[in-house]
Amino acid sequence: MTATIVVTDYDFPDLSIESAVLDDAAVELRGEYARTPEEVIDVAEGADALLVQYADVTDEVFEALPDLQAVGRYGIGVDSIDVDAAADHGVPVVNVPDYCIEEVPTHTLALLLACVRKVPSYDRAIKGGEWDWTAGKPIRRLTGATLGLVGFGKLPRRLIELVDGFDLEILVYDPYVDAADVEDAGAEKVDLDALLERSRYVSVHAPLTDETRNLIDADALDRMREDAILLNTARGPLVDTDALFEAVEAGDIAGAGLDVLPEEPPSKPPLDHDAIVYTPHVAFYSEESETTMRRTVTEDVLGILQGEAPHNPVNDAD
Repeated sequence: MTATIVVTDYDFPDLSIESAVLDDAAVELRGEYARTPEEVIDVAEGADALLVQYADVTDEVFEALPDLQAVGRYGIGVDSIDVDAAADHGVPVVNVPDYCIEEVPTHTLALLLACVRKVPSYDRAIKGGEWDWTAGKPIRRLTGATLGLVGFGKLPRRLIELVDGFDLEILVYDPYVDAADVEDAGAEKVDLDALLERSRYVSVHAPLTDETRNLIDADALDRMREDAILLNTARGPLVDTDALFEAVEAGDIAGAGLDVLPEEPPSKPPLDHDAIVYTPHVAFYSEESETTMRRTVTEDVLGILQGEAPHNPVNDAD
């Protein structure tokens, strides 16, 4: 019997990579564009598995789609999928935990350097006909500064390796890791208040959970130094951007580099300010990482449909 995998939503040019993985399997691949639970239910009736990019897959989805045997998430985070509800319905959820280990830390470093060296300000000035080295003042020396990492998974650990040579003091806030583990990476484990108060650069790498939503709020921003720069390449809702924009406009912090926003794409333009550098949730991307992500999650979902144990499970669906 032919199984059906529905891609709920995607912004790739096509599904050629997925099709190549499934070429020799008795599987029908169907690409849709569904984001809400109601839309997912509508397009995925009778589906045996889902591949999900941004769509919300809730308990209602699992209730309405009893034939589901697997859900695969394009990426690392699974905050758009109710993984507990999936487990309750016996549906394994898989992700791709290590496809962009190089890309996200590299992009974080790129945002850091762009903010520190005021690259967008100079670029904007020159394109406007102004050749003025003072257009980006003030600029602080990066070497010897303090970098605070909120979260200590694979991505921030790789970032520590990338910034080696800048002689940075590295602070880490992560209640789920041991201090000895942090020290082995050449960093110091501290509480969040200490990190915010001591760090000139704060880089957010936590997963999005109920506990971490709006972790960087107005109170947290108040604790940051006036010369601080906030970087977020993780999840937009980790930061209260309204409070962040107010802090930047008031000069309470020096700036920010944001690859993610709470609403993507935003329904209204975010704050246009020289001290904020934006990119469109692209930190994960390279040609190599995208190929790896798509191939890996498709192979994992196919394996589940063929009776194999999942390689990258994020829930216990036994």
